[in-house]
Amino acid sequence: MDRLNKSAGKFGISLDSIVKQTTEIDKVQRCHLKTGDYVYVKTLNSVYVIRKREDNLYEVSGGWFDRRGLSPKVIAIRGCTWGGSIINLGIVAARGLLIEFGNNLLTSPIRKIIVIKSRQLN
Repeated sequence: MDRLNKSAGKFGISLDSIVKQTTEIDKVQRCHLKTGDYVYVKTLNSVYVIRKREDNLYEVSGGWFDRRGLSPKVIAIRGCTWGGSIINLGIVAARGLLIEFGNNLLTSPIRKIIVIKSRQLN
Protein backbone atom coordinates (compact mmCIF):
# COMPACT_ATOMS: atom_id res chain seq x y z
CA MET A 1 0.00 0.00 0.00
CA ASP A 2 2.82 2.40 0.83
CA ARG A 3 4.31 1.80 -2.63
CA LEU A 4 0.99 2.75 -4.25
CA ASN A 5 0.78 5.98 -2.28
CA LYS A 6 4.33 6.95 -3.28
CA SER A 7 3.59 6.13 -6.90
CA ALA A 8 0.39 8.18 -6.94
CA GLY A 9 2.21 11.10 -5.37
CA LYS A 10 4.99 10.91 -7.92
CA PHE A 11 2.94 10.38 -11.09
CA GLY A 12 -0.63 11.40 -10.31
CA ILE A 13 -2.56 14.32 -8.93
CA SER A 14 -4.96 14.11 -6.02
CA LEU A 15 -8.53 15.40 -6.03
CA ASP A 16 -7.62 17.78 -3.18
CA SER A 17 -4.81 19.20 -5.33
CA ILE A 18 -7.18 19.72 -8.27
CA VAL A 19 -9.74 21.52 -6.11
CA LYS A 20 -7.01 23.74 -4.65
CA GLN A 21 -5.68 24.60 -8.12
CA THR A 22 -9.10 25.62 -9.45
CA THR A 23 -9.53 28.10 -6.60
CA GLU A 24 -6.09 29.65 -7.18
CA ILE A 25 -5.78 29.87 -10.98
CA ASP A 26 -6.52 32.88 -13.19
CA LYS A 27 -9.97 32.06 -14.54
CA VAL A 28 -13.22 33.39 -16.00
CA GLN A 29 -16.23 31.94 -14.26
CA ARG A 30 -19.41 31.32 -16.23
CA CYS A 31 -21.55 33.08 -13.60
CA HIS A 32 -19.52 36.31 -13.96
CA LEU A 33 -20.16 36.71 -17.70
CA LYS A 34 -23.10 38.77 -18.92
CA THR A 35 -24.65 38.81 -22.38
CA GLY A 36 -22.35 40.63 -24.79
CA ASP A 37 -19.16 40.17 -22.73
CA TYR A 38 -16.07 39.16 -24.70
CA VAL A 39 -13.36 36.76 -23.62
CA TYR A 40 -10.13 36.78 -25.62
CA VAL A 41 -8.17 33.58 -25.12
CA LYS A 42 -4.63 32.91 -26.26
CA THR A 43 -3.77 29.24 -26.14
CA LEU A 44 -0.47 27.54 -26.88
CA ASN A 45 -1.48 27.23 -30.56
CA SER A 46 -4.32 29.68 -31.27
CA VAL A 47 -6.31 32.77 -30.37
CA TYR A 48 -10.07 32.60 -29.75
CA VAL A 49 -12.61 35.40 -29.42
CA ILE A 50 -15.62 34.32 -27.37
CA ARG A 51 -18.79 36.40 -26.95
CA LYS A 52 -21.45 35.43 -24.41
CA ARG A 53 -24.98 35.21 -25.84
CA GLU A 54 -28.35 35.39 -24.05
CA ASP A 55 -29.13 31.71 -24.56
CA ASN A 56 -26.14 30.41 -22.53
CA LEU A 57 -24.32 29.74 -25.79
CA TYR A 58 -21.21 31.48 -27.06
CA GLU A 59 -20.24 32.96 -30.41
CA VAL A 60 -16.68 31.79 -31.05
CA SER A 61 -14.16 32.88 -33.68
CA GLY A 62 -10.53 32.02 -34.18
CA GLY A 63 -8.37 28.94 -33.84
CA TRP A 64 -9.90 25.68 -35.01
CA PHE A 65 -13.14 27.41 -36.06
CA ASP A 66 -11.28 29.78 -38.41
CA ARG A 67 -9.20 26.97 -39.87
CA ARG A 68 -12.40 25.05 -40.70
CA GLY A 69 -14.18 28.12 -42.12
CA LEU A 70 -16.79 27.97 -39.34
CA SER A 71 -16.23 31.37 -37.67
CA PRO A 72 -18.20 32.76 -36.06
CA LYS A 73 -19.69 29.58 -34.59
CA VAL A 74 -22.49 29.57 -32.03
CA ILE A 75 -21.65 26.75 -29.64
CA ALA A 76 -21.80 25.63 -26.02
CA ILE A 77 -18.75 25.70 -23.79
CA ARG A 78 -18.83 22.70 -21.48
CA GLY A 79 -16.11 24.02 -19.22
CA CYS A 80 -12.38 23.69 -18.65
CA THR A 81 -10.29 20.59 -18.19
CA TRP A 82 -6.73 19.43 -17.72
CA GLY A 83 -7.27 17.20 -20.75
CA GLY A 84 -8.64 14.19 -18.92
CA SER A 85 -12.11 13.30 -17.74
CA ILE A 86 -12.28 15.91 -14.95
CA ILE A 87 -14.03 19.07 -16.10
CA ASN A 88 -14.99 22.22 -14.22
CA LEU A 89 -18.37 23.22 -15.63
CA GLY A 90 -18.34 26.62 -13.94
CA ILE A 91 -15.25 27.91 -15.73
CA VAL A 92 -15.27 29.24 -19.31
CA ALA A 93 -11.51 29.82 -19.49
CA ALA A 94 -8.59 29.31 -17.09
CA ARG A 95 -4.85 29.70 -17.53
CA GLY A 96 -3.14 26.35 -17.94
CA LEU A 97 -6.38 24.50 -18.69
CA LEU A 98 -8.09 23.56 -21.96
CA ILE A 99 -11.52 24.78 -23.07
CA GLU A 100 -13.93 22.00 -23.98
CA PHE A 101 -16.53 23.10 -26.54
CA GLY A 102 -19.91 21.46 -27.15
CA ASN A 103 -18.56 19.63 -30.23
CA ASN A 104 -15.94 17.83 -28.04
CA LEU A 105 -13.15 20.10 -29.31
CA LEU A 106 -10.40 20.75 -26.79
CA THR A 107 -8.12 23.74 -27.17
CA SER A 108 -4.43 23.63 -26.38
CA PRO A 109 -3.52 24.95 -22.89
CA ILE A 110 -4.58 28.55 -22.24
CA ARG A 111 -1.73 31.05 -21.84
CA LYS A 112 -3.57 34.39 -21.53
CA ILE A 113 -7.13 35.61 -20.96
CA ILE A 114 -8.58 39.09 -21.47
CA VAL A 115 -12.18 39.91 -20.58
CA ILE A 116 -13.97 42.94 -21.99
CA LYS A 117 -17.32 43.61 -20.37
CA SER A 118 -20.12 44.73 -22.69
CA ARG A 119 -20.71 47.83 -20.59
CA GLN A 120 -17.15 48.96 -21.42
CA LEU A 121 -17.96 48.90 -25.15
CA ASN A 122 -20.74 51.51 -24.99
